[in-house]
Amino acid sequence: MSTKHLLALLNSHIEGDDEQFLSIALQVAAQEARQGRPEEADRLKRLVQKARDQQRSGRPASGQTPIPLARPRGELQGLVETGYPKVSLASMVLSDGVRERLTRVVRQQQERATLRNHGQVPTTHILLVGPPGTGKTMTASALAGELHLPLFTVRLEALFSRFFGETAGKLRLLFDQIAQTRGVYLLDEFDAIGARRGDSNDVGEIRRVLNSVLAFMEEPNSTDSLVLAATNHVEILDEALARRFDEVIEYGLPDQSAARAILERRLGSFRLSARSWPTIQPALDGLSQAELVRAADAVVKDAILEGATKVSSDALGQALQDRQSLKSKFRRQAGH
Repeated sequence: MSTKHLLALLNSHIEGDDEQFLSIALQVAAQEARQGRPEEADRLKRLVQKARDQQRSGRPASGQTPIPLARPRGELQGLVETGYPKVSLASMVLSDGVRERLTRVVRQQQERATLRNHGQVPTTHILLVGPPGTGKTMTASALAGELHLPLFTVRLEALFSRFFGETAGKLRLLFDQIAQTRGVYLLDEFDAIGARRGDSNDVGEIRRVLNSVLAFMEEPNSTDSLVLAATNHVEILDEALARRFDEVIEYGLPDQSAARAILERRLGSFRLSARSWPTIQPALDGLSQAELVRAADAVVKDAILEGATKVSSDALGQALQDRQSLKSKFRRQAGH
């Protein structure tokens, strides 16, 4: 068993999350089988099955089994990444509006039984839109961390490139999994399948896939799994698809105040003095959260290797200018 698996098992035990515990146990069983130890793998699987049977007898309404997509399944192997993030919403720099909406989603998920007792269901389908590097992917990690659920990241662009002609069938497997195993599912690069029907570059396969997704999203979500779709190009999404989401949350580039908060958090003990900030503020405009983080990381690494206890405003300013220059270069290339 890897240290990663052991840590995840201990955490799920501490949190009292039986589903996560059994999911990790199955991953370990699969690893044992791949390493030529089938007897140990079978023993683990039998114990997991015994635990499931006990759960069913104690919770008759469920009937769901935690079989994560991380477990080798052939068709989806390599297209879905699984993790158990420990990120929290408190660790993110968000606008008040975005934070309020995400906090509301978490509360609805945490108290979903109360909502169902009153004939309501929690928010489960969320569309995240905004420029690259503005926090959409980290939001998926934070929601998974807040809810103590596994995060399943699906690369839809890879799904198209590897299984063109079979994509709708693979998506059927994915949505079946959503109905069986509670988790946070991130459909990244969602515009790969969500382009408007009838576009001049549209082909029959993409139309069929889009129609399949529209149908899948109408199906009952008995596990209350969170399905997050992230896109940098909301303008090309089909309107019928956008209407399937309970929430559409828009992310923007940070203003100077938010940019400074991101940098200060990332610099940590290497933070700048208050009087140094005015000199670098002009270099903050237009940079995304991800670009700010990379600039901060670059100067912190240099400071560590040089044995310094702080970063200089000149070094940070130069790192930010380098990011600005790189961004301008890509913008010019896109214009051509």
